[in-house]
Amino acid sequence: MADDFDPQEMVARFRARAEAVRNRGLPPIEGPDRQRFIEQAQVDFMDYAMLGDAQASIEDGVLVFRVDLRPASGGAEA
Repeated sequence: MADDFDPQEMVARFRARAEAVRNRGLPPIEGPDRQRFIEQAQVDFMDYAMLGDAQASIEDGVLVFRVDLRPASGGAEA
């Protein structure tokens, strides 16, 4: 499997999943279930988007995701 595995393809699938979560509609649910659905969708999007932005590689047989969580530069720091 390792010979056929492309980590960048996996990252692209996570990027597509994040977009799917962002664009999916809200099912006809009400009350607390509606709020739980919305909260779970937000968490799902964040997780998928984070992995979709990752740099993936295989190092010594280990799949490694590098995700830069530093704030974007461009603004003046206080």
